[in-house]
Amino acid sequence: MSHNQVTPGDDASDRPLWERSGPELKDLAERRPEELYAATEQLCRRASAEGPGGASVARAAGRIAETLADTRSRDCVTFAVDIVGRLLPLELAERGEADPLLRSVAAKLVKAQQLRDLEPLFGELPEGIRGPAVELRACLLGELALIGSGVGRRTLDAYAERLTELGHPLARLPRMRLDIEHRFTVRVRGLGSIKTPTQLRSRFPEVPSTDSGAVAGRRAGDTRDDERAKAAARPFTAGGWACEPEARFFTLPSPLSPDDFGISFIKELPLHCLAGEGRHRARALACATTPDDALNELFSASYYGGVSGQGQGGAYARLYAWDSLYALMRLPADVPFLEAVRRAADHRWLRFMAFTDWFHHDTSDAAFAVLDPSRTRVAVLAATDTDGDRDVLG
Repeated sequence: MSHNQVTPGDDASDRPLWERSGPELKDLAERRPEELYAATEQLCRRASAEGPGGASVARAAGRIAETLADTRSRDCVTFAVDIVGRLLPLELAERGEADPLLRSVAAKLVKAQQLRDLEPLFGELPEGIRGPAVELRACLLGELALIGSGVGRRTLDAYAERLTELGHPLARLPRMRLDIEHRFTVRVRGLGSIKTPTQLRSRFPEVPSTDSGAVAGRRAGDTRDDERAKAAARPFTAGGWACEPEARFFTLPSPLSPDDFGISFIKELPLHCLAGEGRHRARALACATTPDDALNELFSASYYGGVSGQGQGGAYARLYAWDSLYALMRLPADVPFLEAVRRAADHRWLRFMAFTDWFHHDTSDAAFAVLDPSRTRVAVLAATDTDGDRDVLG
């Protein structure tokens, strides 16, 4: 069978299905989803038969699944879920493509479809957590939690409980959005990336520098913890930010006065992101912020993805954000989320900005410092993103 034969409908374009544009696929999904699904079945069979050479066909089938997921109808729900949960030969997709596809389809389903059409997907409880069908449903529950939907539905509650029993990573998240998460997925005009000192000062109160803060910074000891650093940086690495984040932890010989926790203290820490500070015209500064601001920044990093990366969907962006926040506060994973919120209020949180060779001031920058309640431990997380074609210090 030729590629051109795998097209739905007599009046369809002669171009292969995987070359169709988004609007064309959307139109086909709205007019005849059964034929689009049937054509995708044939594509997936060919991809399985062709082996690695069929990876492009597998990607095309993934795009079709996303289009169906984004088209409101019960049939489209069934077809989209079956494509990514059963038909699509995910082993043919390039490394790292399978998970983003499942997360994208789940997000589109929750955004476009009615809950009554999603509920039948959870009728059969899983025996394990491996496999795309279970992963897709776990992501669906995670996306529903972000819009405050699905709790109290017997089949959904039973499936969520089963995922908890099986130890799925998403199952530890609350089934409802917490108040501290109020900014997740919300974009407000004028509240985009902070790239200039003026923007930072206009949104957060600047913390004055102190000489005693600089003295305390020079006495801080570097405490290496690779696993904790990996968890803290995960929102940025998962989102594909172009540059490797810096996550560092420090201990102090005596409690730091809250008034000394500012940029003068941070500048004395042996941070790679601050190397060469002072060679550029603008000076570094730090402003006081809140846990919800930090959590939202962490969520957004993987939800929207970096300029060279890909968004991870709401369910996993939420997981990575919380894991990062726990790492910054040095909390064990078994601490309940509302208890973590309470403890976060006892920490002091700073956003800082510096003009060094490390920061790009190009597309996105994020830098936080956190002082624990004992005032003897400090965590720092800094990330910078760039389009790769520029290396401009704004």
